[in-house]
Amino acid sequence: MSGRVLDEPVESVALPGRLADIMRPELESVAEEIVAEIRALIPEYRRPIDGPYGKSIKAGVKHAITLFVEQIADPSVSKEHAHEVHRRLGQYEMREGRSLDTLQAAYRVGARIAWRRIMRVGRRSGFSSAVMSQLADSMLAFMDELASVALDGYLEAKACSADALETWRRRLLQLILERPPAPAEAIEELAQLVGWAVPEVATPVAVRSLYRAGTPARPVLDPDVLTELAGLEPHLLVPGELTRERIAVLQAALPDCRLAAGTCVPLDAVADSLRWARKALTLVDEGVLPARRVTWTDDCLPTLLLHSDELLVRQLRGRLLAALDGHTAKQRERMIETLRAWLDAQGNVLDVAERLNVHPQTVRYRMRQLEATFGDRLREPDARFEMELALRTIRVAPGRLLPSPRAGR
Repeated sequence: MSGRVLDEPVESVALPGRLADIMRPELESVAEEIVAEIRALIPEYRRPIDGPYGKSIKAGVKHAITLFVEQIADPSVSKEHAHEVHRRLGQYEMREGRSLDTLQAAYRVGARIAWRRIMRVGRRSGFSSAVMSQLADSMLAFMDELASVALDGYLEAKACSADALETWRRRLLQLILERPPAPAEAIEELAQLVGWAVPEVATPVAVRSLYRAGTPARPVLDPDVLTELAGLEPHLLVPGELTRERIAVLQAALPDCRLAAGTCVPLDAVADSLRWARKALTLVDEGVLPARRVTWTDDCLPTLLLHSDELLVRQLRGRLLAALDGHTAKQRERMIETLRAWLDAQGNVLDVAERLNVHPQTVRYRMRQLEATFGDRLREPDARFEMELALRTIRVAPGRLLPSPRAGR
């Protein structure tokens, strides 16, 4: 960019001050049109614009066109605030991991849309071709200037960030995990910037420290592993299938952490797989899943599904326990134990007796109690299926009795 500055005189034709009055009502709609066009034409910006990301883009566009119109009315108006906004916008773009080409393309789109609107308004208002030519020169010089300011901010942020590459790698991981999914083109561009080969499938890993000290900020890992270990929910992403050799490297690099390996999925489903892995760690903490250094979600998908909605789980469990209302805690535990064994053994009395280590006659006695409690539900497939689901949510440690039915509800 040439960095032309509007303080320099351009030509002798004076822009009419009333053009500013005509353009002011157009500012809001032209700003929205510019933002929409940038997002439509440049994949890297095609993401939800709520939050800081969208505000920075909207603020930059709004300041730019407002300042241009104000300079028509008063050429001496200060540009300091607009320069600061666009310098920060350039810094933000670098930290987001977008390239200089992407940033400059956004300014070109903005200049084209703004000029299209000004031409329409100018012609409608009857301005001469000399005035419109002067306006075109002023617009191009103005956008060139702001783009140069944003470029300065971009280069400043890059020079000040010794960890720029690691910042971009974390940003790439965030982009892959975005919901709704980020455009594939945006991921491809940022991946190319950091030298990461985009895989067809990948495996996320949820990480949880076993101690309060937290996870190490920079463990020694393979260069193709993307990491975010500084947040509240540390995680990383391994391209392709997570092999036993890979998991051994992760365990060695994170010796004081528990890991949950997600399912290997296409890149646009990584966020869901990571959610399952995090849920697996939670179930380990709750004692539902065994406490191991590494939990493989592929090995516990039914349990994850069953515990995907805790309110629904409590409702399901409460319906089962409600049928045992009026029994003592010890009786409830014995009946639940027998019902579980009976369902597992598909009603075979001898198999149930072996599972419970009791006499078959004892099983028959207990089954008469279950018949009296549950009645025809024991013979209905849907009811049995519901019972089995509820039973799989009940964990009773040795020596600890079941909660009361009302507490379960």
